[in-house]
Amino acid sequence: MNKGILYGIGAYVLWGFFPIYWKFLHRVSALQVIGHRIGWSFIVLIIFILITKQWQEFHAAAFNAKTIGIYAVAGVLLSINWLIYVWGVNAGFIVETSLGYFINPLLSVLLGVIFLRERLRSAQWIPVILAAIGVIYLTVVYGRLPWIALSLAFSFGIYGLVKKLAPLGSLYGLTLETAIVFPIALIYLLYVEINGTGAFLHDGLQVDLFLAGAGIVTTIPLLMFASAAKQIPLWAVGLLQYIAPTLQFLIGVFLYKEPFSHKQLIGFGIVWAALIFFVVENYIANRAVSQPIPELGEG
Repeated sequence: MNKGILYGIGAYVLWGFFPIYWKFLHRVSALQVIGHRIGWSFIVLIIFILITKQWQEFHAAAFNAKTIGIYAVAGVLLSINWLIYVWGVNAGFIVETSLGYFINPLLSVLLGVIFLRERLRSAQWIPVILAAIGVIYLTVVYGRLPWIALSLAFSFGIYGLVKKLAPLGSLYGLTLETAIVFPIALIYLLYVEINGTGAFLHDGLQVDLFLAGAGIVTTIPLLMFASAAKQIPLWAVGLLQYIAPTLQFLIGVFLYKEPFSHKQLIGFGIVWAALIFFVVENYIANRAVSQPIPELGEG
């Protein structure tokens, strides 16, 4: 099998198993988890860039006002997405978080039409409309707007829109994003340490290891994805991206026994049908067509 395909599968499988990782930190507030994820990710990424002797190239590409401005917006959006995802997972809404990442590709297409004046073929509007019907149906079933799913889809969709306009690749982009929000994360972590509510070094070795390990689990699938994206067609990346939310959905239902009724199945089924139509139509129309694909891992 193509090495790029293996890297792509590996990246999305790791992202798919993220709920299990964050569940080990269920006693820690989502804000602290994200603070550590940002901090340790930045440290790991900087170390990687230094070890691979890419600092000069990174510095030259990243350190200008326009690029920093773009990635400041991206960093805030990604932090919001991470926060909602971790909170949703540990609050028992893994199934709903997976819905957000099922919806995201279709939302990205719609954002491209609205903000980038991209044109859709007539058939491509069908899955967008189907997804909207699925969300409306689930709103009726839940008795509330599925705000976790929609927040994840919109934050990551807009993040993808910003990244489409950004000049850096995945590695340099995430490094700059985390560098920009790192001071805020550090100040918050120092604050909770001072007021006695910090978890790191105070809540057992397991918590310490998983908080510090957040940087590694964020970076490894990113690097695998970056390698895959260079070796395989974009349509293949588009197909592989559904591995992650599918695994998250299965983990929520079968491992953590989250409630999933027949009525919910109908709503998810409508969204899945939209995705299948979208992928098949896209593949048939043009194998090389480029659709907005998230650069980074879900959650």
